[in-house]
Amino acid sequence: MGAPSPFDLKGRAAVVTGSTRGIGRAIAEALARAGAGVVISSRKADRCDEVASALLNEGLDATAIPCHVGVRQDVERLAAESVKHYGKIDCLVCNAAVNPYYGPMAQLTDEVFSKVVDTNVRSNLWLCNLLIPPMAERRDGSVIFVSSIAGFRGSRMLGMYGLSKAADIALARNLAVEWGPRNVRVNCIAPGLVRTDFARALWEDPSIRSQAESAYPLRRLGEPEDIAGAAVLLASGAGSWITGQTIVVDGGATVTGL
Repeated sequence: MGAPSPFDLKGRAAVVTGSTRGIGRAIAEALARAGAGVVISSRKADRCDEVASALLNEGLDATAIPCHVGVRQDVERLAAESVKHYGKIDCLVCNAAVNPYYGPMAQLTDEVFSKVVDTNVRSNLWLCNLLIPPMAERRDGSVIFVSSIAGFRGSRMLGMYGLSKAADIALARNLAVEWGPRNVRVNCIAPGLVRTDFARALWEDPSIRSQAESAYPLRRLGEPEDIAGAAVLLASGAGSWITGQTIVVDGGATVTGL
């Protein structure tokens, strides 16, 4: 027998938030197909059950635990039930996010600001503070935040979303420094424009889509599956010396300067 693949996740367990559709689902499927047991989680229990059942029907290992990540009690329950089901969690993927506002920062309300920060940033810290300490005790673990190239750029209409994603990048760097001595790695993935329901308002706009496709060196938008491979890398032994980094997966969007 040859050496095991560095991407093999057999015997490991992962929690993926926002994993009933889009990028989150693609990541959960890729982790499961690499051998991990995967907790499927989003707000709607029926959707969680549907995605987990589909993976189980493939002969893979998955369980459904619904959670509204903006609610502290839900987050605590997700962490506790995930550990109870699998015995341990080796990888946390924080993908759940909201973007309820499309417009200039000058018109942003306090309510929307708080909602975006609570869901996109604070919930990630909640989950990390619950699930990283047991990883640190075992001296092995990986945390992945799904950020965005919006975290690197200014925007006339997506400023609040970009602000939250930049905060995730900073959070990952700080947690990487805090937990690195205990062999827990914390990284981000920053996608470009991906054809998901979450980004539908952007890619269904003909002018935005045409501009993106002509500007991206690969001349196409991303698909959810395009992001999943980076998550498998960061969750597995193949990424064992990567921490505090943001892996950009954007079809070349950020190298064009457009």
